[in-house]
Amino acid sequence: QVQLVESGGGLVQAGGSLRLSCTASGSIFSINAMGWYRQAPGKQRELVARIRSSDGTSYADSVKGRFTISRDNAKNTASLQMNSLKLEDTAVYYCNVRFSTGAGYWGQGTQVTVSS
Repeated sequence: QVQLVESGGGLVQAGGSLRLSCTASGSIFSINAMGWYRQAPGKQRELVARIRSSDGTSYADSVKGRFTISRDNAKNTASLQMNSLKLEDTAVYYCNVRFSTGAGYWGQGTQVTVSS
């Protein structure tokens, strides 16, 4: 069993910052990638940022230059620093972990709301 615990969501004004964290626990073996996805009402879930052992970090074009993903391998934690938040960043943000076996897990989601 693998558990993902997310924290850091909330309400922020446009232009503000939030930091999301995700910690994996349980039967942790070889983590291949950790990432953040988001889903806004009426839209499909989309990749926001991902950090992968094979090729480093990748970001959605919409967040490049504003969001930064980092990972603490010793703590099995991934963080997403979100700066210069925009109204369109409002969504439920989900942590995702993928192991080298191919198995993947999702967190329960954390709401990020950006107000004008």
